[in-house]
Amino acid sequence: MAYQRVLLKLSGEALGASASGHGLDADAIGLIARQVAHVSSIGVEVAIVVGGGNILRGAEFSKLGGHRANADYMGMLGTVINALALSDAIEQCGVDTRVQTAIEIRQVAEPFVRRRAIAHLEKGRVVLLAAGTGNPYFTTDTAAALRARELGCEVLLKATKVDGVYTRDPKKHADAERIPALTHQQVIEQQLKVMDASAISLCMESNLPVVVFDLFTEGNIERVIRGENLGTVIRS
Repeated sequence: MAYQRVLLKLSGEALGASASGHGLDADAIGLIARQVAHVSSIGVEVAIVVGGGNILRGAEFSKLGGHRANADYMGMLGTVINALALSDAIEQCGVDTRVQTAIEIRQVAEPFVRRRAIAHLEKGRVVLLAAGTGNPYFTTDTAAALRARELGCEVLLKATKVDGVYTRDPKKHADAERIPALTHQQVIEQQLKVMDASAISLCMESNLPVVVFDLFTEGNIERVIRGENLGTVIRS
């Protein structure tokens, strides 16, 4: 394996219906759960940060008139719902999980404690990290970069619906070309919509590679972890 401890970043839409990205879709969740359970069963330590866009995006909801901080907390609760759903699906595949949250909801999840999360990983459990950083105004991309650093992950796997970073939107432009490799600095300078700038900057500071790849081809998570030339690799 090219990597032994990884941070998998999932958008909330990845768990939603294929057409709209809204709600929770059993088939989508099952596809992700099977892949995660498989790589965990062969000895890879997996932490997951999941977004909440399939339920509510704080930044968008606040435009309707609510306070941005309150809207962001609502979005954090959406990520907890997603983490619990994915946790249950992974456990149905025979792999133990733990859900940890950045805001305390002790009846349903553990509070995030770095050493406890590492202990779970070392015992072969998949750790799902919900509620972002626990602070409004920060995205779950930033939470993923932060948790990857805290937990000593070797790579941040940015799972998407496309197979890498393109010169243009491949859904709108037939001549768009996939870029196989980039630096963190290039992502920032070219304002590529891979992750937000604070997340990429955090990865750059710690020399943490990011791999952007297609989540919905079954087996791709394992292929990326084995080091296959897949998607787009972002390095310092």
